[in-house]
Amino acid sequence: MLKISRKDIAAVKTDMAVLFVSENKSLYKGSATADLVKRAKTYPEFDGKAGSELLFYDISGVAAGRVLFCGLGKAKDINSESLRAAAGRAVKKGIGMKLSSIALCVPEVDLPDPEELPSAGPVMEGACLANHCFDHYRGKKEQKPFKKIVICGDSGAGVIDDLASRISLICKGTLLAREWVSMPSNDKRPDLFARSIVKASAKEELKAVVMDDRDMKKNGMHAILAVGAGSSRRPKMVVLEYSPKSWNKSVVLVGKGVTFDSGGINLKPSSGISEMKMDMAGAAAVAATVITAARLNYGCRITGVMPIVENMPSGDATRPGDIVKTYSKKTVEIDNTDAEGRLILADALSYAEKEYKPDMIIDMATLTGACVVALGEKLAGVFSPDEDLSAGIVDSSKRTHERCWNMPLPEDYKKLLKSDFADIKNVSSTRWGGAITAALFLSEFVKTKKWCHIDIAGPAYAAKGGDYAGPGGTGFGVRLLLDFLEGV
Repeated sequence: MLKISRKDIAAVKTDMAVLFVSENKSLYKGSATADLVKRAKTYPEFDGKAGSELLFYDISGVAAGRVLFCGLGKAKDINSESLRAAAGRAVKKGIGMKLSSIALCVPEVDLPDPEELPSAGPVMEGACLANHCFDHYRGKKEQKPFKKIVICGDSGAGVIDDLASRISLICKGTLLAREWVSMPSNDKRPDLFARSIVKASAKEELKAVVMDDRDMKKNGMHAILAVGAGSSRRPKMVVLEYSPKSWNKSVVLVGKGVTFDSGGINLKPSSGISEMKMDMAGAAAVAATVITAARLNYGCRITGVMPIVENMPSGDATRPGDIVKTYSKKTVEIDNTDAEGRLILADALSYAEKEYKPDMIIDMATLTGACVVALGEKLAGVFSPDEDLSAGIVDSSKRTHERCWNMPLPEDYKKLLKSDFADIKNVSSTRWGGAITAALFLSEFVKTKKWCHIDIAGPAYAAKGGDYAGPGGTGFGVRLLLDFLEGV
C-alpha cells in the first residue's frame, strides 16, 4: 500500500499532493516546498490552524494536479496523533473526491516523546488506516481506496523504508479486525467466524485449533456452553499459536467473541441492539494481533484464545438463576444472562492458564456498558493486579493513541459478587462500579498476578467514524497489543 519516494513533492506526478502546515514554523527545508506553503498562507482563509485546509489546482511547476495544505496548528502542539489525524483526513478527502493517486510529504518535526516514531510513522499510519471502505454489502461501490499511497521524505538510511513495511502490516491487521467487527452477525455466526479466523491465519506460520461444543463439554467448559445454549449455532473456541524458533517469553491473549448479543432471556432493549454485532471485537483484535505478530516475526510466543458464541433467547436458553460449573470447577450463579462475556472469558482464561502456563495473560473484551459510562467512548479501561503490566499497556496506549486508563481492583468489592447458592454470581448486588466488579469476577478465574483485563466496550465501535476510520469497527486494540508485545 505504501510507496516511498525520494523525489521532491513538486516532481511527483499524482492526482493530489499533500503538505502539512504549522501556524508559526516552517516544516520543510526544501525551498520549492517551503515556497508553496508560504503562498498558501497568503490566503486569508488559511493560516495553518489545526484542522484547516486549502486546496490548489494546477500549480505551475508542480506535477500534481492538486495540492492540499493541511493545518497542524502551532509547532509546539504537533504530536503523533495530530499527524495521524491530518494524514487520515487528507486520504479520506482524496477518496471522497474519487481520485486515483495521492502523495503525502512528510514534515520535518521533532515529536515531543523520545519514544515516538519519526514523523513519517504517524503520517503513514493515518494514511493507511484511512484508506479503507467497508462496502462489501453495497451494490454500487461509490468510493475506492487508493491502491498505493506515496510517501515523500528523506529515506534516512532505510529507516523510512523499513518503517513503511512494518506499518503497512500493522495497519493491515487493524483493518482486518475492523472488517470482522463491521460484518453483520448473519455472516459471522460462531462457526462462520471461527472459519474466517482460521482462513485468515492460513498463510502464516501459525497452528490453528478449533474446539467445538463436544470438546467443551469434555473439558468442562460449561460457562461457554451456557451462554451459547439459546442459539441454533453451537459455540466454538479458536486457538491460534505463534511460536518462533527461539523464545523465552510466553504471552496468552484472550478475546471475547460474542457474534451477536441479544442479552439472552434478559433481553436487551431495542435501542442500539443492532450494534451488538460488535460484541466480538475482543476476539477480532486478538486474532488480528496474533496473525500480524507472525508476519512481523515477533520474538515471544503468542497464543490467542477466542471463545465464540451467539447469545440468543430460546426454549433452550440459560435462565436467570441457573448455576453452572466452569472449567476451573468453580460454580457460578447466572443472575443476569446479559452478563455473558465474563462467563465465556472465565472458561477461556482458566483453560489458557492451565494449558499454556504463560508468563502473562491479557484479555480484551467489550465487557461492560459501565466502562463506557466511566470513561466515554474513546478510552478503554485497564484492570490488573500487576502495576508494571498495567503501566506497560498504558504506555503503549500513549504511543498508539488507542487510549487506556488504569482502573482499580479493590478487594472489598468482591463481596458484591457473593452468591447464596454458588461460589460466585456473575453480576454485582449493586448497580454501581459495574466495570470493576466484572473485572473482579474475571480475576477469580486466573491464578497469576501477571494478568490484565482491557475493557474496550467504548472504543471498539464508532457510529460516526473519525479522522482515520469510517463508521463501524475501529480495530481498537491491534496496534495497542502489537506495540506492547514488541517490548516483551
